[in-house]
Amino acid sequence: MRAATTHLKSVCPRFRALITRIGPCTMEVEKREPYEALVRAIAHQQLHGNAARAITARFVALYPESPFPKPDQVLATDDAAMRACGFSAGKAAAIRDIAAHAANGVVPTRRAAARMTDEALIERLVVIRGVGRWTVEMLLMFTLGRMDILPIDDFGVREGYRRLHELDAQPKPKELGKLGEIWAPWRSVASWYLWRAADEGKTVKQPG
Repeated sequence: MRAATTHLKSVCPRFRALITRIGPCTMEVEKREPYEALVRAIAHQQLHGNAARAITARFVALYPESPFPKPDQVLATDDAAMRACGFSAGKAAAIRDIAAHAANGVVPTRRAAARMTDEALIERLVVIRGVGRWTVEMLLMFTLGRMDILPIDDFGVREGYRRLHELDAQPKPKELGKLGEIWAPWRSVASWYLWRAADEGKTVKQPG
């Protein structure tokens, strides 16, 4: 992280000030298998964190013999049981599709994923129901620990850039992609700081 922050400070004075305010990057990588990470990502889509965690816990509890349900176990589970956990019909179908693609080898193991490029993983995984480019980018960053990912479609990253540079409007995704080239090979760390910049903007200072 020291190399990353040194680089970001050197290419942008505004980043230098932001990093000084925020402090060290504390981005955490959870070393799960990609299959599990994708299932958890689907569970969390469009839900508050606590609600998603409760639903996921009920789902995992269906399989007391496993730390996390294996693909074949999920495929053998009926829809009623998954819906009873709190999954919508769409999420249940997406989780089944992840399990099917894990069973047939499309979702790689963590070890196999380590040998694949970012774009190869994105191209391979976006064929799964409910899994878009952004979901795979989060997997790359927070599960596989890839340090040069810039999720240009992420609202928070674009909003952070807008606030950092005091712009009237967010940059368009392709524009941000071009602007962010100077942050390579540490664009994941840059993204983390831009999320923090967006969070700073949510704090409303009260008089006095």
